[in-house]
Amino acid sequence: MADDLAEVIAEIGGTADVVGHSMGGKAAMVLALRHPETVRRLTVADIAPVPYSHSQIQFIEAMRAVDLTQVERRSDAAAQLEALGVDKALQSFFTQSLDVAGQRWRLNLDTLAAEMSQIMDFPKIDAQWPGPALFLTGGTSDYVRPEHRPAIRALFPRARFVKLPGAGHWLHADKPKEFAATIRAYVNA
Repeated sequence: MADDLAEVIAEIGGTADVVGHSMGGKAAMVLALRHPETVRRLTVADIAPVPYSHSQIQFIEAMRAVDLTQVERRSDAAAQLEALGVDKALQSFFTQSLDVAGQRWRLNLDTLAAEMSQIMDFPKIDAQWPGPALFLTGGTSDYVRPEHRPAIRALFPRARFVKLPGAGHWLHADKPKEFAATIRAYVNA
């Protein structure tokens, strides 16, 4: 994914301010480490460059369980996700990836499920990225713990840390305005 991002940035030319959450945050970190010339500023949302022992498979299974033949609008899928116990903010977030007319998820759920162990891991990379890096975490999330900071600083020595109060791991879904405002302030600083 990091190589794909590097290709897109090269196609548009120059460097980019890169923001990534969770798996996207890992891809953004690897991009900065492997293709440092492509990144001007890095924002990593609620993830650290460490392996995690849990899984996100429950969300993939919930999306797989949605009967897409019964979905005429995103709210129909959201109602099914709610019945499966998916939090309201995540229902909205997940259904953004739903092609209602095509009756399919735009996400490759089979690949995500098959690669979950790799997604939850982080590759060993012998590099540092010297640019500015913001690690934005949810105030109620435990994805980026104090004991992760040495691993973060080893790869991103200019890392800064900001917590978004009242947000969990899905901070962009929990607090979208605050998430966007924080990133805007960082990028424009």
